[in-house]
Amino acid sequence: MKKVGIGIIGLGPRAETLLASLKFMTDVMEITAICDLNQSRIDLLRSKILEGNMPAPEEYHDYRQLIADPAVDAVLIPTSWNSHLKIAEECLAHGKYAGIEVGGAASLDELWQLVHAAEKTGVSCMMLENCCYGRNELMVLNMVRQGLFGEIIHCECGYEHDLSEMAWKTPDKERAVHNRFRCGDLYPTHGLGPMAKILRINRGNRFMTISSTASKARGFAAAAKAHGIEAVYNQGDMVTSVIRCANGETIMLRHCISLPRPYSRDCRVQGTKGIWLEDVKGIFVEGISKTEELIDLAGNPYTEHRWSKVDEFYEKYDHPIWKKYRENQVGGHGGMDFLVLSAFVDAVQKRIPAPIDVYDVAAWMSVTALSEQSAAMGGQVLPFPDFTNGKWIDRAPEVPSPWGLNEIV
Repeated sequence: MKKVGIGIIGLGPRAETLLASLKFMTDVMEITAICDLNQSRIDLLRSKILEGNMPAPEEYHDYRQLIADPAVDAVLIPTSWNSHLKIAEECLAHGKYAGIEVGGAASLDELWQLVHAAEKTGVSCMMLENCCYGRNELMVLNMVRQGLFGEIIHCECGYEHDLSEMAWKTPDKERAVHNRFRCGDLYPTHGLGPMAKILRINRGNRFMTISSTASKARGFAAAAKAHGIEAVYNQGDMVTSVIRCANGETIMLRHCISLPRPYSRDCRVQGTKGIWLEDVKGIFVEGISKTEELIDLAGNPYTEHRWSKVDEFYEKYDHPIWKKYRENQVGGHGGMDFLVLSAFVDAVQKRIPAPIDVYDVAAWMSVTALSEQSAAMGGQVLPFPDFTNGKWIDRAPEVPSPWGLNEIV
């Protein structure tokens, strides 16, 4: 298969992180074009591309010219949250695969436009949600598909990451500005993506309703004030959302980026036979994990369940992707970027739908717009749109692929 011609629109720090993985993929892709409004950004990324012994790409200031470039087969879009969906829609309209970055949607309308563009042209849009390819997330997916967790009842996930320093380090940058004016789950996909795949969302299941509440807002303002900056932030320090699915499962999401705590995606998968809990780095599976028979102070017998360490399951249940990859991890985010970009390029080469497709993009990103509305109305329960228009009930199976996130190949 010929190499995939990749164009990159938006050459900020995230583009540099993507390049750290792309330089290991020169056997299957070539960066044929780059685009940014800022020439210094173009110059910097071009120099890094040349340092990686890759050919010099075409340079553009207008993203529409890059999309029209016949040497570009697919486009990576690490641009601002307010622009990436519109640019992705235009890529799809021109028959170019689009790789879109995380950050939630501002409205449901822009998601519908993206879906309609993909359906009209038949070209795939993939979210570059690297956490779906995390080692533990993929291992738990493998264990769920093998039935070790029984029937899945409840999942939890989130994005808890102390980013309060942006209130004084980068108060005028995009992410800080969004948190100053908005209040909702602005960054839902890191945790939600893996849970959605485990629950087969958009393939036999879907999100039905969401209810979100937001706490008071104190963290960002306090961080800014400690450095002599007076600022008001609208974003609640803790935003909690509950989603109910068509098959009866529930998902709880947390978004907290302004209070002190270690980083966590807060994952929990609870089934009738087992549980994975990220923050204790533990798994409990009936019949596998240890139990201990004890006697309480009143002399009554009881059973104490013991966590198994996650790494105890790697040898037997590591996902095939990680069995192949674990000895040679490269690229950003612990190697997850390399995996998601490999999955994207593979889909472009084979001209098949991406493993995280336009319906996934729309469903996951809609959480932001819906959570804002729900929180503003005191936790009002809101319905999710069905972006598949009923196709989720009985969609054709995915094209078998080792990169697939529904079935294990």
